[in-house]
Amino acid sequence: MSKSKKETKDEGLELVEGALSKGERFIEENQKTITIVIVAIVAVVAIYLAFNRFYVKPKEDEARKQMFVAEQYFERDSFKLAINGDGNYLGFQDIIKEYGITKSANLAHYYLGISYLKMGKYDNAIEQLKKFSGDKKMLGPEAKGAIGDALMELNKTDEAIDYYLKAAVEDNEFLAPYYLMKAGLAYEEKGEFKKALGLYDKINTDYKKSNEGRYIDKYIQRAKLKIK
Repeated sequence: MSKSKKETKDEGLELVEGALSKGERFIEENQKTITIVIVAIVAVVAIYLAFNRFYVKPKEDEARKQMFVAEQYFERDSFKLAINGDGNYLGFQDIIKEYGITKSANLAHYYLGISYLKMGKYDNAIEQLKKFSGDKKMLGPEAKGAIGDALMELNKTDEAIDYYLKAAVEDNEFLAPYYLMKAGLAYEEKGEFKKALGLYDKINTDYKKSNEGRYIDKYIQRAKLKIK
């Protein structure tokens, strides 16, 4: 090995050893602080796990039992009982208040919003549905679509179209054409037939096998006839 290479190697080893020495000194000098930090992290994790096991989980189990009855009323279109409860079991409104940290309470926002929508209380429906955090496959898009329906009832067509388009997620072959169709019809209400035609063409191209796709041709022809 040449002298220059040996010197370079030695210098490299010295740097590594120096870095290790500095690291060791840092640990020695801050051992107490490091120990406190590690203990604190372990304590936080332990508290979090205990909180979930002994508080959140029991609350979740209780909320599910209450939700089951409220959901039964919802399925039977007994929306007042679903919202307010029957005296023995809570309705969606009180489930949200009593079990706010649970997944059931989040789902109750969805049910509560849909109940208000069915009852014609559109502002209340929008408020609750906006508080719901759902998945991107089904309930999330359905909540956005329901907000669109409520906005249409309030004659806020532009906002409704925005929500219908948000609901028309690309990876859902059932919901996407349904809400694209709703957005297209809303555009027609505004007299914006070219925009409606664009959505109908998308249904025809991307979702031809869907329920909407099977009869989309007549909407395409209608929009074309009305475009000046």
